[in-house]
Amino acid sequence: MTENWTTASIPDQRGRVAVVTGANTGLGYETAKALAERGASVVLAVRDVEKGARAAAGIAGDVTVQALDLTSLDSVRTAAAELRSRLGRIDLLINNAGVMYTPRQTTRDGFELQFGTNHLGHFALTGLLLDLMLPVPGSRVVTVSSTGHRIRAAIHFDDLQWERSYSRVGAYGQSKLANLMFTYELQRRLAPHGTTVAMAAHPGISSTELARNAPAALRLPLTWLAPVITQTPAMGALPTLRAATDPAALGGQYYGPGGRFEVKGHPRLVTSSPESYEVAVQQRLWAASEELTGVSFLSPAGLEVPGVG
Repeated sequence: MTENWTTASIPDQRGRVAVVTGANTGLGYETAKALAERGASVVLAVRDVEKGARAAAGIAGDVTVQALDLTSLDSVRTAAAELRSRLGRIDLLINNAGVMYTPRQTTRDGFELQFGTNHLGHFALTGLLLDLMLPVPGSRVVTVSSTGHRIRAAIHFDDLQWERSYSRVGAYGQSKLANLMFTYELQRRLAPHGTTVAMAAHPGISSTELARNAPAALRLPLTWLAPVITQTPAMGALPTLRAATDPAALGGQYYGPGGRFEVKGHPRLVTSSPESYEVAVQQRLWAASEELTGVSFLSPAGLEVPGVG
């Protein structure tokens, strides 16, 4: 495979069904667009259906829209039920949507907004859709993390919702670390099935709307440095697309930009922080996520368990 992996490297996706969360703008839009252009049937799973429809209109191919608000477990369950009634299979589930550096807020279920949206919403969605993927050889769950998983990041089991004190940077780091730990534990549980695999990716630093809530101390330096350290959303989507479509990609792998410090460049295999590989913490996070969402799936032995606890 060429070192400079691009959308031209994506194999034919005809006959495949992809669900991409947060696909009305930025990285998600570029991911959905590239998959549709290669022949996949793509569902844009978005909070704002009108924006989703406008995005779908700009993409050539078989593209539809599904309402999904990751800040509401009721919405996640409704979306999963509707997708189950619409789709006979899912080949690719791209857990892309996210929020970053938000002021202290909670989801409709009372979870800290970044942890609830970035991790718990996708954890629940994956569990509720997985039985549409397990019968499909070559199906993949790709979850988008961030280099932010290294910054002030830990899983704060004594205060997962940041109720005692709040750091928007720390909370974001926790959510992105959780994305990776979920991926690695999910892959461990999927391995006995031999069909679906789980992978992760990060976009480096892309010029999207995601950083609009960055602390003031970071916004000005980011503005100054943007031409040097950022890349377009189309480039930022490449690691996700490679994880989703590269025939050589394997379960449990993590893709990111290949340039210095992984901030930009063509996608390649990268490694995550030492903390992200701690199996005991991954398993504890999984158990906590099941309890918080009420969604249980895939026992540690890889056996299927009911989707809703």
